[in-house]
Amino acid sequence: MTARCTRIGVISDTHVFSIEELPEGLVAALRGMDLIVHLGDYMGRSLLDALKELNSFRGVYGNMDPLSIRLVLPEKDVLEIGGKRIGVIHGFGAPWGLAERVTREFPGVDAVLHGHSHTPANELLDGVLRFNPGSATGRFPASGKTYGIVTLGDDIQGEIVALP
Repeated sequence: MTARCTRIGVISDTHVFSIEELPEGLVAALRGMDLIVHLGDYMGRSLLDALKELNSFRGVYGNMDPLSIRLVLPEKDVLEIGGKRIGVIHGFGAPWGLAERVTREFPGVDAVLHGHSHTPANELLDGVLRFNPGSATGRFPASGKTYGIVTLGDDIQGEIVALP
């Protein structure tokens, strides 16, 4: 028998102050998920508060976030959902080797979700999903506007979604 699937909307590196600044269609997509996870670099407390009102929410702060965000969110977290353990962190340092560095922060997890580089990534390595949704707003050097969907069921899968 297949387990019920949980869909997580994953965003990062938005670099905006309010939910109104997010790309058209993204808010509706996030509203339809079971959980929203933001991986840091919000820039404004009003965006964080709006995401918490929109849906079930978990998040971490990023290197560009102000004290108002850092006081209410952790630097990293482990989510336990549907029998899966998911490490959540913004990321740190240069973009080269980022996935390896953040994965070392979470031994024994099924997935590591991170941001920081603004570059989408979705790979399964040694049984661990390493997932970066990219930048939802395409701010700074990036690969366009993207977000992610992580689906948990009998296994764990990631999908990168491009925004117009």
